[in-house]
Amino acid sequence: MTVTLADVAARARVSPATVSRVLNGNYPVAASTRERVLRAVDDLDYVLNGPASSLAAATSDLVGILVNDIADPFFGIMAGAAQTAIGEGASGRAGGEKLAVVCNTGGSPERELTYLTLLQRQRAAAVVLTGGALEDPDHITAMTAKLGKLADAGTTIVLCGRPPVSGGAVTATLAFDNRGGGRRLAEHLIGLGHRRIGYVAGPGERTTTRHRLEGHRAALDAARAADAAGGSTGAGSVPEDQERLTVHGLYDRRSGYDATLELLRRDPDLTAIVAANDTVALGACAAVRDLGLRIPEDVSVAGFDDLPFSVDAVPALTTVRLPLYEAGVRAGRLAMGKEAPPPGGIATVGAELMARASTAPPRRG
Repeated sequence: MTVTLADVAARARVSPATVSRVLNGNYPVAASTRERVLRAVDDLDYVLNGPASSLAAATSDLVGILVNDIADPFFGIMAGAAQTAIGEGASGRAGGEKLAVVCNTGGSPERELTYLTLLQRQRAAAVVLTGGALEDPDHITAMTAKLGKLADAGTTIVLCGRPPVSGGAVTATLAFDNRGGGRRLAEHLIGLGHRRIGYVAGPGERTTTRHRLEGHRAALDAARAADAAGGSTGAGSVPEDQERLTVHGLYDRRSGYDATLELLRRDPDLTAIVAANDTVALGACAAVRDLGLRIPEDVSVAGFDDLPFSVDAVPALTTVRLPLYEAGVRAGRLAMGKEAPPPGGIATVGAELMARASTAPPRRG
């Protein structure tokens, strides 16, 4: 059932005229009354209707791009590329320009839902959600409902770097092959002869973290089985207790530094460290050096994403390349209807191993 202005007024215990004044901002209203009205709007998920001629799921010139952290190059590259694609081809006042707004959630599920609500009220033409999703049942339920309401109002929804969601509200999903990338990176280290490999993971509740770690452990499990079949056990085989060799933290440099110190405290014989992303890997490299160890002679270090600074690190960082710019451009074009959705609405974006100087065969252990 559609929520009306009168419903909001009844919930807030004010007149419909007061609700209108609060929402339109054209008349002074007491702060306590304003807060009560806005709370009722949120509780009822009320969307302000425009003029009668603009009803029937009409949309505005606004496009929202949701990111976890705009200061993180991972998100900045995708958001910038999407914004460029959204504006391409538009010229002049009648050129169909869209106002692309980047919404920085800070990784907060509450902010994510709030931004989607605000974009719904503005009848956004499209929404692009970037990066991994939160694996919380309550949040997933709330997100599914919110995306459904946006889609019903005519908003195009594109996921970029997120796994698919159920419900049919999403127009297109560009899902990164995080599992495949994680597995190829671990296989690279195993192929060099590493068996004692520490892993600096991201936040445990994020899909990106889980998928990359699953790929990593799948490669280790296969190597352990192969070692056992070949009669290799003990110190020369992959350790079974991978939880002990995994430390979770944030996707930042400090987390990489602290987690690497902890991993090498737990097992001084580690010959390689895999980091959740390239920024975390920089922290891991600093920790290794501060312990008086050399990269890669004593400990190999690898990252993920292939951010622009990775090739200029010393030594150059082995990592997994995700085509962030290309994915962002494609997401922007899909949001604007400039490109047809992939078959089934879902496309997997491949991950490519970039083997560089920060990894080499182990020389100890």
